[in-house]
Amino acid sequence: MERALLVGVNLNDGEDYKLSLEELESLAQACDMEVVGIIEQNLPEVHKAFYIGTGKVDEVKDEAEEQEADIVIFDNSLSPMQLRNLQDKIGVPVMDRSTLILDIFAKRARSGEAKLQVEVARLQYMLPRLVGLHAALSRQGGASGSMSNRGAGEKKLELDRRVLEHRLAECRRELKEVSAQRRVQRKQRANSGIPRVALVGYTNAGKSTLLNAMLDLYGVDEVDIEEKKVMEKDMLFATLDTTVRKIAPENHHAFLLSDTVGFIHKLPHHLVEAFHSTLEEAKEADILLQVIDYSDEHYREQIAVTEKTLKELGADGIPMLYVYNKADKMTSDADPDCSRLPVVTENGIYLSAKEKIGMEELICLIEEKLSGGYKECSMLIPYTDGRAVSYLNENAVVYDTQYKEDGVLIKVNCKMEYYRYYDKYLI
Repeated sequence: MERALLVGVNLNDGEDYKLSLEELESLAQACDMEVVGIIEQNLPEVHKAFYIGTGKVDEVKDEAEEQEADIVIFDNSLSPMQLRNLQDKIGVPVMDRSTLILDIFAKRARSGEAKLQVEVARLQYMLPRLVGLHAALSRQGGASGSMSNRGAGEKKLELDRRVLEHRLAECRRELKEVSAQRRVQRKQRANSGIPRVALVGYTNAGKSTLLNAMLDLYGVDEVDIEEKKVMEKDMLFATLDTTVRKIAPENHHAFLLSDTVGFIHKLPHHLVEAFHSTLEEAKEADILLQVIDYSDEHYREQIAVTEKTLKELGADGIPMLYVYNKADKMTSDADPDCSRLPVVTENGIYLSAKEKIGMEELICLIEEKLSGGYKECSMLIPYTDGRAVSYLNENAVVYDTQYKEDGVLIKVNCKMEYYRYYDKYLI
């Protein structure tokens, strides 16, 4: 297990700084590292060459030697020059928060699409940081542009750059193909007429746990429920792959529930870009369920980070329900409401996904949010149009079915588009 020394810089960020540093420690642990120390510094502005002050650099170097640290991790994004200078001065590998998150994503990616997305983000991040990584190699100047007149370091740097750029172009092409397939899948789901609900929120808030609880209670194929579940673990970024499952509660409208990658403070821009096709699931949803870890004292800041990221994605205009998860962890003294879960509010619910408390109430909230696009009616469908009966049974809530001489009489609650499409059968 690698021994990590953490470095945090407070640029008058207040609570955001403390939260970010706490998260950095959790991120290091999620990357199987042992945190051996934390060094902090208050600065009015960053040092251009080292990010931190030169005296603090010496302190970090001494602490790294004393703690026998294998790596030093900064809770900020470092420029290529700062990264090179710090490594030269400290004498051990240095990485920043963005690189650490990219490493976690690389370890957790399972599907081909997620692996491609992470590799694109890593390559984009590495390209400008190649300078100085081969400082041990000799360099000599060359008057012409030919590589034959360059020193070994320059040749190595140029070759590495070309390899990375070539691989980045390949990954982008592959990702473009995968993204096209995903768009086709989304279009098919949209054409099915089944409402789409997306889980969004901070990492480790309980999105995967909520999805699995819904599958347990309202999954379609009982035999395959376990296979359809996603990994749930008390860990940052436990799952990266977007999962879409059909939820079909009895006497309620069925809907497609998607679980998306979690957000975090200072999520690298390259990652947001690379995972854009995956996060399109949130943009295309009819309703967003923002899952919040209510037991975390920083949950309000986490809501702000989630909503800021959604705005960057262009998904801020979609109707949202706030799902305050893990409310069972709060004692009755801290919050009396939590002693009588679930608690339903105007735009959300306090529940426990792990204990499956509040699932039925959440289903009702979702349906209420979707109700504007639905219509209750009765239809008499001739036996010659059995497809219409089958389609409504699968995509609407059927309250009653009677077989008459001239057709099937059904009472349904269906989407307005079905209501208009089958208006010739209305009675």
